[in-house]
Amino acid sequence: MADRRLAVEAWESLFRAQHEILAEFAEDFSATELTQPEYDVLLTVTRGEDMSSRLRDVTANMLISQPSVSRLVDRMVARGLLTKCADPQDGRGAIVTATEKGARAFRVVATNHGRSIAERMSVLSEDELRTLLGLTRKLRGDRADQ
Repeated sequence: MADRRLAVEAWESLFRAQHEILAEFAEDFSATELTQPEYDVLLTVTRGEDMSSRLRDVTANMLISQPSVSRLVDRMVARGLLTKCADPQDGRGAIVTATEKGARAFRVVATNHGRSIAERMSVLSEDELRTLLGLTRKLRGDRADQ
């Protein structure tokens, strides 16, 4: 096992870096049609086949509770950003699909947000970015593609 003091120091540094960077990225959503959680939902949905995803997969990618995701999705349906229907393969589940309005709003924000991410991460070399990706996947138990 790694030295406990070093492990705590590394964790605190990672946590603080994440907090500071997320605060910077919050500005990307200040004057847009989407909130950051709505963007996160659309990120998962628009990557799916036919711009659709199972609600449970959206929930798995979010950092909020299942009831909170369900309420968020329902608000997005009411705003015309998503549609929601029963999952034909799982009667208890739902399929959410980005509408043209939702996909368009996502693309507008994604362009600016992607630019902000690339700019912020440019302090790292490509080798450092690959190392960071490998380390974060390892910390997540190699669940990066789930």
